[in-house]
Amino acid sequence: MLKSLVLRVFALGLMVIGSSPAIAQEKANFAYLSLEPEIVTNYISESAQKLGYVRVSVELMINDVGQLEIAEHHLPLLRSTTIEIFGQQPAEKVKSLTGREEIRRAILKALQDHMKQETGGEVVKNVIFTKYLYQGG
Repeated sequence: MLKSLVLRVFALGLMVIGSSPAIAQEKANFAYLSLEPEIVTNYISESAQKLGYVRVSVELMINDVGQLEIAEHHLPLLRSTTIEIFGQQPAEKVKSLTGREEIRRAILKALQDHMKQETGGEVVKNVIFTKYLYQGG
């Protein structure tokens, strides 16, 4: 996980070097953190006889590289919150594009609220789904 993180920060640095200096100043502070392994959990299906599950790869955009260690420390909380929110979603929301965006926003808000409560700052700037698969329900 740390190797993956270092590679992402390095790649971000290369992108910043290639851009104009004014833009590089603004973008240089962000970092990305993966919720690894992928999240696989059930969601609420229409009937009790069918079981639906979702498999999602989640990347967190962290406000500042300096906050990366704080986010890593709270990774179990961030992961648990994400799983809990997915588990509360109805099948129609999980399966639709607009529902997926609503879920992403709900996760973002919940993670920001938790981090604000734990650290005094939001820490998480954005939530990105890099893989999103569902089945059943």
